Amino acid sequence: MSSWQPGKIGIIGSGSWGTALAKIVLEHEERINWYFRFGETVRQFKHSQHNPTYLTSQIFDTDRIDFFTDIPKIVAKSDTLILVTPSPYIKGTLDKAKPGSLQKKTILNAVKGIIPDNYVVISDYLSDQLQIPEEQIAVISGPTHAEEVALERLSYLTLACSNGKRAEQMSQIFNSDYTFCNVSTDVRGIELGSVLKNIYAIAAGVCQSLRMGDNFQAVLLSNAIKEMDYFLSEVTDAERNINDSVYLGDLLVTGYSRYSRNRTLGTLIGKGYSVMQAQDEMELTPEGYYGAKCIHVLLKKHRIELPIAQAVYDLLYKKENARETFEKLSLKLK
Repeated sequence: MSSWQPGKIGIIGSGSWGTALAKIVLEHEERINWYFRFGETVRQFKHSQHNPTYLTSQIFDTDRIDFFTDIPKIVAKSDTLILVTPSPYIKGTLDKAKPGSLQKKTILNAVKGIIPDNYVVISDYLSDQLQIPEEQIAVISGPTHAEEVALERLSYLTLACSNGKRAEQMSQIFNSDYTFCNVSTDVRGIELGSVLKNIYAIAAGVCQSLRMGDNFQAVLLSNAIKEMDYFLSEVTDAERNINDSVYLGDLLVTGYSRYSRNRTLGTLIGKGYSVMQAQDEMELTPEGYYGAKCIHVLLKKHRIELPIAQAVYDLLYKKENARETFEKLSLKLK
């Protein structure tokens, strides 16, 4: 097989993780394409040399960035596309591309979420709905908060593709002095694990607010990784080591870190905030909120029980009392 080359890389998404990935990619690539929704944001970026909204301390050489506010144009000008748009907006974003224009592209999913309403991971949506060959679809994940990438603290990623050779070749883009990129073929497992760890981080935040203690937090997360392992084994065929950093490591950092938006959501819910009040406080909706509903639907479909994931769903969508819900949950953990 001939060596794969990324060609021109385009990033679709301008949030904190998209900004962190742009920083990493520019360690290797001379130029990148980068999509922003609003022209005014681009103008501010060019003027100040940094993203005006996210990771504002990270300075970029904007002469090395070709900015786009038009999806068909960035698709046409890119060979490899990195998707970093929040999962609720992925469909709407990709629908703007010209029919058939994505089928020859390499697509790297960096979104830790499921497409709402379709209840499928993004790789399945790309292959089943957009007819993109599986060997052209990859996912990148791991215990990597954007804020620490910006500070160049050591971070570990995992890139997965059904074509193992392609995964090895693609991973080179994400190796740097402060990032290490492992490889895998477990595309769906990594995507689903990323969704679950956000849900479990919400649970960790709730427990923090309820002052249930570090001892219980440890039990909660050790049970969470067992839930994740069970679920992934039931719904996917790939072999994996659930203790690898892309599964267990990502769960731990999302459950414990002060940078975790999902943990913050749980903290607010535990304090008695409604979901709407928490959204207003945070000025965004973390992926775990949408993920909780999507996983709930998949659990019913596959007739699987995950007590922690179900407890989070009950809090967010059934508006159950946090303390009563977690006292009941505590009786199911080991």
